[in-house]
Amino acid sequence: MKNILKIAFVFFLLAFTFQNVKIPKSSKSKKAVKKYAPILKKEFKKKGLEWGSNIYFRIFKEEKQLEVWAKKGSKFVLFKSYPICYFSGGLGTKTKQGDGKSPEGFYYLKTKSLNPYSSYHLSFNIGYPNKYERQKKYTGSALMVHGECVSIGCYAMGNKNIEEIYTLLESSFEHKQGLVRIHIFPFKFTDSIMNKREVKSRKWYSFWKNLREGYDFFEKNKTPPNVEVVGGKYVFN
Repeated sequence: MKNILKIAFVFFLLAFTFQNVKIPKSSKSKKAVKKYAPILKKEFKKKGLEWGSNIYFRIFKEEKQLEVWAKKGSKFVLFKSYPICYFSGGLGTKTKQGDGKSPEGFYYLKTKSLNPYSSYHLSFNIGYPNKYERQKKYTGSALMVHGECVSIGCYAMGNKNIEEIYTLLESSFEHKQGLVRIHIFPFKFTDSIMNKREVKSRKWYSFWKNLREGYDFFEKNKTPPNVEVVGGKYVFN
């Protein structure tokens, strides 16, 4: 009986804490949400999606795309792709502060990731360095997806696109999605790309093969994997 009460108390604390997490807002973010929420709600409805459904982000450097996926039933379906205006450093992930590289890897967003007061219109922090990167002793901070069209190490989406993306992200938190996964890849993985000589010769090849495991998991299951770090590698389930 005591154990049951303890478990119930823990769940009560978690629920209370979650309900009291406040989403940071500014006049700029409020204006963006007011403008785009009605438009995006209509687009959701046209695609048979429920507004406030869980969402998932994928970024592809080579294709310069940010994809937004939304949950429909037990699977995720592609809602919309946004062109990336600019990122720096080419293919390959960030390893140290000042290298000018934009990260590749597996990250997640929480309400604290939001920055409605950004100097680059609106932004959210992807969470670099993650557990894998900390184990590798990689350095860097404040790596964002943001507005405008300039960046060193971040992903600049332009102001209109970031307003839509930010609205979707804020809405997911408003509807109690605890975290939003954002997975960043150098390109869309295919056998033909991975077998190219210029790709196989890159120092990132083994790292990209590891990233591909997570990419393939989603392509097969249409649900983003849970990501852990074991033995200096990403593992997925």
